[in-house]
Amino acid sequence: MLLTFRDVPAGYPYTCKTNLWGECMRILTLAASMALALAGAVGVQAQSFPTKPITLVVGFAPGGPTDTVARVLGEHMRHTLGESTVVENKPGAAGTIGLGQVVRADPDGHMLYVGNWTVNVGAVRTFPIQFDALNDIAPIALLTSSKLWIVARKDLPANNAKEFVAWLKSSEGRANAASIGVGSAAHVCLVDVKNRSGGDFQLVTYRGGAPAVQAIAAGQADFGCLEGGQTLGLLRGGQVKVIGVASTTRWAGAPDVPTLAEGGLPGVDLEFWHGLWAPKNTPKPVIAKLNDAVIKAFADESVKKRLTAIGHTLPPKDKMTPQALYNHHKAEVDKWWPIMQKAGIKGPNT
Repeated sequence: MLLTFRDVPAGYPYTCKTNLWGECMRILTLAASMALALAGAVGVQAQSFPTKPITLVVGFAPGGPTDTVARVLGEHMRHTLGESTVVENKPGAAGTIGLGQVVRADPDGHMLYVGNWTVNVGAVRTFPIQFDALNDIAPIALLTSSKLWIVARKDLPANNAKEFVAWLKSSEGRANAASIGVGSAAHVCLVDVKNRSGGDFQLVTYRGGAPAVQAIAAGQADFGCLEGGQTLGLLRGGQVKVIGVASTTRWAGAPDVPTLAEGGLPGVDLEFWHGLWAPKNTPKPVIAKLNDAVIKAFADESVKKRLTAIGHTLPPKDKMTPQALYNHHKAEVDKWWPIMQKAGIKGPNT
């Protein structure tokens, strides 16, 4: 590599341009060689990736919507990347324990986080985490999204939002709602419902969406604000009833179910979305390879069928870039954190 006097940066000591020219050239040449070697190593790493099983960490118990998304996605990625995938469920602290594990993992692309609104927007605002939820983790792709709705035990004496609000008020705080940890989408939605309805009820916290759904179906909890796809089968089987969709628009998974606003409780609007992240400083070529694997998975008709069957919507391809996920994530944080602060939603030790 040939360097000339003009190649010496302006910030180098004057001696680099005079009596120690030869020594400076040796140092600069060594530095340039090291940079090229590092770039080459990153390129080789990306070409050989993956070199061992890929772990998809989910911050909730098995059986919930995020766990389902991870397993469907991981199964297809196994074929695309030529390496096995393992879903590791790490429930606790509304998903932030699992997220922290990935933040601290080696940035080689072999440990990823399948997150959602609950973890990456709500819980990171309420739990005392030791990392920046936006900038200390590398976005890969926006995954599926679905609607939340108020789902209730089948014998609840209310069939629409207006009747539901009246029942809440008449219960005088004796009603109980299934929640999923402080700062979760289920929790924030329920707090919003309480504030907008003027009714009162007790929150019962479960370790994940599946236990919360089971409690409602068994009549142990009166209602909850849960992900639609997770409860659609129970609705079709007559095991639960739905009061209304927590959105400004109806849900394609159950187009006959009105929104809460249509039924008499306007303003409740929270979309439940998922994303895929890697540890910060994961090489960009590795991120690109993982992103490509997600795009290929979502283009597969069998994957589409399995995810849409549980009521999930797949994003358009132009919304699946790493930058698009970062922009979406930031917009959600900017929208919801002030609302959570105003509502006084706080986690333990915050």
